[in-house]
Amino acid sequence: MPLREDIRDVAIIAHVDHGKTTLVDAMLWQSGSFRENQDVAERVLDSMDLEREKGITILAKNTAVRFGGVKVNIVDTPGHADFGGEVERALTMVDGVLLLVDASEGPLPQTRFVLRKALEAHLPVILVVNKVDRPDARIAEVVDDVYQLFLDLDADETQIEFPIVYANARAGRAGLEPDELADDLRPLFDMLLERIPAPSYEEGHPLQAHVTNLDASPYVGRLALCRVREGTIRNGQQIAWCRADGRIERAKVTELYVTEALDRVEAEEAGPGELVAVAGLPDVTIGETLADPDDPRPLPVIGVDEPSLAMTIGINASPLSGQEGDRLTATMIRSRLDQELVGNVSLRVLPTARPDAWEVQGRGELQLAVLVELMRREGFELSVGKPQVVTREIDGMLHEPVERLAIDAPEEYVGVITQLLALRKGRLEQLVNHKTGWVRMEYLVPARGLIGFRTEFLTETRGTGILHHVFQGYEPWHGELRTRPTGSLVADRRGPATSFALLNLQERGQLFVTPGVEVYEGMIVGENARAGDLDVNATKERKLTNTRSSSADELVRLIPPRPMSLEQALEFVADDECVEVTPASVRLRKLELSAQKRQTAASRKARGLAPVS
Repeated sequence: MPLREDIRDVAIIAHVDHGKTTLVDAMLWQSGSFRENQDVAERVLDSMDLEREKGITILAKNTAVRFGGVKVNIVDTPGHADFGGEVERALTMVDGVLLLVDASEGPLPQTRFVLRKALEAHLPVILVVNKVDRPDARIAEVVDDVYQLFLDLDADETQIEFPIVYANARAGRAGLEPDELADDLRPLFDMLLERIPAPSYEEGHPLQAHVTNLDASPYVGRLALCRVREGTIRNGQQIAWCRADGRIERAKVTELYVTEALDRVEAEEAGPGELVAVAGLPDVTIGETLADPDDPRPLPVIGVDEPSLAMTIGINASPLSGQEGDRLTATMIRSRLDQELVGNVSLRVLPTARPDAWEVQGRGELQLAVLVELMRREGFELSVGKPQVVTREIDGMLHEPVERLAIDAPEEYVGVITQLLALRKGRLEQLVNHKTGWVRMEYLVPARGLIGFRTEFLTETRGTGILHHVFQGYEPWHGELRTRPTGSLVADRRGPATSFALLNLQERGQLFVTPGVEVYEGMIVGENARAGDLDVNATKERKLTNTRSSSADELVRLIPPRPMSLEQALEFVADDECVEVTPASVRLRKLELSAQKRQTAASRKARGLAPVS
């Protein structure tokens, strides 16, 4: 089959924080994509505010560099398995992958996840061992670990004979030996052109372009990002639009763009192997095919892994609703969720018993938290329930998702970590002591046991431990888990919190609010040190008298409250609690605000009676 020798399509895959976006930065600079005096942000592809704040990649994005007369289309992918739908789509656009591995940390769970997807697609792999300048680098052991990972994933003989490039992406240097790095990335570019195959096509084959991602432009509307598989697509041409439901419609390409560095530039035509953006298809969705109108041949729809976690998102029904946001109604929330479904193939939105709440299913806590965070920044007020696992029935038995958990921690915390995970029905798979004072532990843990685990883990390891987890598979239901040993301090009336009341309450547990904050009945103001909930009066004021007290003018010293981020709040809440999310605040509350109704429901449950509807 003929080849397009002037093009290479490659994806960069890795675990989170191993340097993918930094490497793309260096490749763009060294290929002459920017002027020498151009002011360019660091990690230029991380363009979303959330990506810059968290230092992670959330959306797969493509760029293009030119090297030696060859156009190299590079797709930067997320490292979190929560955004695995982005990785799976990105791998359908390319002919090979650069697998980045940190020279000290080695392969981690998400490395396994992205590599498994690449091997299933039979893509050639170039291993890039990054950060070789780290003082704790253990390069030989990491390369051995990668070989072992390939064997574990049943790689065939052609895939396991992968070339290795050593790099320091931040300095923009690479080489074929760890101690002989060139002054630039030329060894990496040369290896890429040599080992990544050029796109192949069939002479005379009718047009086939696969829609793998979506974008929007304020000028031309929705853009379909495609990989041209066969034939040539031209600006202004009539095409057959093969829909996901099997229908074939006529459409016209109103605008055609290709990528040059970070910009989309207009093009008259694009041939096989090109990554293009097409305008003129208002309702196009991911997985559809653009084909020749005289001979339409649809390509298979892209499949992604099923969701493993769900949470309920609904309107904010608290007494303080409507004070901070401007998008409050169920109709607005539903249309925003529908809009998210268009570009995010790994999400599902299902109806619930309530007309103003929906069950949103995704890959993990981070993916769902990012969606809620984006919505609150757009002015939405929401109530978000506790994340729940998505169970399945297999052969008549209830099964639940199980995660592979990798932990790096100082060796003195091995005992406490083992105790924490034993309570969560975790099974130790591997324990390796690197003889540097740090230990790596690998566990298989039920996914619901990891909800809320991160906060407790960081507390017990004094903030030194590092953990990552990735979906492993389904196993029979593991039984009841007791993951949170503490209860909540719940306000019993509305009003501003006072220093006098909080001074007395701080002995009961950790507080979440400061003096002057408006609270209401059913709002959670702190964590009870003991099991069970405690209704408290956080608005109680000091009674004033005519008698002067010797201690009246003493300064009240309050312990600073624990600030709750959105992710921490979602981890903390119990089954009968939810998170109230507004553009300015994250509050925790009971699903049933009335203390009397909660007590009635608890006593009926204790006596085995049905709850009052």
